[in-house]
Order: sequence, then C-alpha cells, then structure tokens
Amino acid sequence: MKYFVKFFVITFCIIVSTHAFAEQKIVMVDMTYVLNQSKAGQGAQDFLKKKFESSQKKFADKEKDLKKEESDLLGKKNIITKEEYKKSTDNLRKKVLEYQSERRKVLDEIAKQRATARKQLLDKINPIIADYLKENNISIVIDKKIVFIAESSVDITNTVIDKLNSELPSLSLK
Repeated sequence: MKYFVKFFVITFCIIVSTHAFAEQKIVMVDMTYVLNQSKAGQGAQDFLKKKFESSQKKFADKEKDLKKEESDLLGKKNIITKEEYKKSTDNLRKKVLEYQSERRKVLDEIAKQRATARKQLLDKINPIIADYLKENNISIVIDKKIVFIAESSVDITNTVIDKLNSELPSLSLK
C-alpha cells in the first residue's frame, strides 16, 4: 500500500508538470548569429579586426628589425670585445622584453574592447527580447545552439536582429 501511494503521487506530479509545460510557448534565438550579423556587431568586428591587423603588421615589422639586429650582433661576435658584446646582448634583450610587453598590452586592449562591445550588445538585446516576450505571451527563450531540432516558426533570431538594428545601428569603440 505504501508503494502504491508513492507511485500515485509521483505519477500525478509528472502529469501535472507535463501539462504545465505543454501550455507554455517556447521560442529560440541564435545569440551568436545575432551578435555577429547585427549592424552594430559587424561594425565592432570590423573595427577590432582592422585594429588587430594593423597592430600585427606593426609588430611583424618590429620583430623583423629585432631579428636583423640579432643576426648583426651574432655576426659581430668575434669582432667586438666581450664587454661590448654583453652590453649589446643586454640591450637587445631589453628591446625584446619591451616588444613582448607592448604586444601583450595591445592584445589585452583589443580583448577588453571586444568584451566591452559584447557586453554593450547583450545589454541592448536583453530588453528587446524581454519586450518581445511580453508582446507575444512567450514563456521561455532558448539559445539555438542547445536545441537539437525545432520548427523554423519558433526561431525569433531575425526579428531580434531587425529590432537591434533599428535601436542600435552602431557601437562607439575607440
């Protein structure tokens, strides 16, 4: 009798919860696509990509100069005195450390700007989705990457992109 009551209670809970979930409207949105394909997202990506490429070119030139200086120093090793050689190698090491520090600083700055741009976009997307939920009586929004298969009618990605493009045409990154 004890097991029968437990079975009845568990079955009742499952039926009630299944019925409750069946009444809810669920939609999905592809957040990665929204972040990458919105006007503001594309603008931020282009800006950061250009900044990264220009800094990479600058660092490649600087690295080339340091390698040339190293090979020149190795060529002069037998010609110059030990003190001059040691002084030159210490100077070269100092330049290499400065180069590495500057490169790390620039890459960290770009990563920080990327995170800031992403946060700005997400801060603008959240109210858009919340308003859409209220307007259409939707209970749950799920990210598309965790959904195995669904009807295309429950995908609100393009709607979110359209609203985001109208409310936030670009980000101000510097």
